[in-house]
Amino acid sequence: QVQLVESGGGLVQAGGSLRLSCAASGRTFSTYAMGWFRQAPGKEREFVSAITWSAGNTYYADSVKGRFTISRDNRKNTVYLQMNSAKPEDTAVYYCAADPVYGGSPFGVGKYVYWGQGTQVTVSS
Repeated sequence: QVQLVESGGGLVQAGGSLRLSCAASGRTFSTYAMGWFRQAPGKEREFVSAITWSAGNTYYADSVKGRFTISRDNRKNTVYLQMNSAKPEDTAVYYCAADPVYGGSPFGVGKYVYWGQGTQVTVSS
């Protein structure tokens, strides 16, 4: 069992930066791929970014590519999402998720087994 707790959300002006953190419990964190998803009001949860267990590969949605950076520190059981050049359309609840199964596409919601409770990010124009 893995528990995930997100933090770092808040209000930021357009063009600003924010760093989200996701702290994980459990000794097997370092073996899991991790992902960030977001959900805006009235919309489906969508993929934002993912990182493999070794941080050897990272993935981004086209809408955030070049602006967001995912990273992880396996010694601290934490994954991060650095958000730069924020846009109002980035406003959403952001969730981190853990995928314990090696391989496969990292883009789908169904790939991930463990989810955090979410943290609100609001970007003002």
